[in-house]
Amino acid sequence: MYYQAIIAIGIFLISYALITSEKIHRTIVAMLGGITMLVFGIVDQETAIHHIDFNTLGLLIGMMIIVSITSETGLFKFLAIWSAKKAKGDPVRILIYLALITAFGSAFLDNVTTVLLMVPITFSITRQLRVNPVPYLIIIILSSNIGGTMTMIGDPPNIMIGSAVKELSFMAFINNLALICVLILILTIIIFVFLYRKQLQTTEELKIGIMKLDEKSEITDSRLLKKCLSILALTIGGFFVHQVLHLESATVALTGAFILLFLTGEHYLEKSLIKVEWITIFFFIGLFVIVSGLEETGVIGNLAKQAVDLTGGNEAATAMLILWLSAIASAFVDNIPFVATMIPLIQDMGNMGATNLNTLWWSLALGACLGGNGTLVGASANLIVAGMAAKEGHPISFLKFLKIGFPLMFLSIVISSIYIYLRYLI
Repeated sequence: MYYQAIIAIGIFLISYALITSEKIHRTIVAMLGGITMLVFGIVDQETAIHHIDFNTLGLLIGMMIIVSITSETGLFKFLAIWSAKKAKGDPVRILIYLALITAFGSAFLDNVTTVLLMVPITFSITRQLRVNPVPYLIIIILSSNIGGTMTMIGDPPNIMIGSAVKELSFMAFINNLALICVLILILTIIIFVFLYRKQLQTTEELKIGIMKLDEKSEITDSRLLKKCLSILALTIGGFFVHQVLHLESATVALTGAFILLFLTGEHYLEKSLIKVEWITIFFFIGLFVIVSGLEETGVIGNLAKQAVDLTGGNEAATAMLILWLSAIASAFVDNIPFVATMIPLIQDMGNMGATNLNTLWWSLALGACLGGNGTLVGASANLIVAGMAAKEGHPISFLKFLKIGFPLMFLSIVISSIYIYLRYLI
């Protein structure tokens, strides 16, 4: 077992290093890492399959199908033009509205999907106003990660936590995370506008051009839109009551997705399944298998024991350790593999008698999701926006994002520390 543990740690560290370096696509690295665990006999195939969290995968696939069909209606372009007109074409107010729409969308869709929909719209509006799109893209990244922290389905780390901890319902995430995230979002927008207000200026003529746009013309299929909105509302409603109905969140999402496919016909079946981010799905599968090797060899159990020993089992010290460790680590490595490692670690802490385990889950959620705002590689949404920006000739460098993202992330974790202490530890 000792030698197996050494091999498992080696595979994990090499995989992590390659994922962080981005020299090889992270999905390829994760799958090869998982396969290597099988080849070396660290885990057998049956055990590996047992460790794959199909609830997380099902939830992601279901929501991706619903969003891909909804995007065909023109709803998201409608919202962008509508918000720009409500802002009277003013660049500062448009930035605020886009940030709020992104945060709200990321709370009830996943943040990767939200930024994929928002970035093209942002380029369209900034071109017409002839303003630099980079501040808008950065606030979209920050807002998507903050908004995604509010609910169980908004950000992959929360999806993973909610799936692993059956006691945490959809409403529990909202009750414990939404209020503090709204406060952090408001402060982030205020600071961001103060820093960039001089860059966000345009002419009256260009503002008038925005006001002449017709948002209603963007709705290409009103019948389809009604079906999508009905199913989306039904699905989100299902998340609120899934525990009462004794249904997993993946069952709710997949039910909504396939009812929508039934209502829309075969035309959308192939199109929506193609748009599912299968690359992300296989990335998760590989990660689950890699982490299973650390679990099965006792590595994570030993780490949990050391963490409990370090904090003396003190609840406040343990919560703050997890919050800050999650935030700093998630700023420099993708928060998905980090959370995949932390979940069994915290579960083992609970087995060792850590008090009020829920406090540790909220600390992990806040640290991992908000920590993603620290650098450009901190979350999947960040990398997607940066890639789309580079294609449009507006690259966002690592350093440029770090200068604004890390201080705002640090502030959000300070606020979260105060919140965790006042709400759970007094």
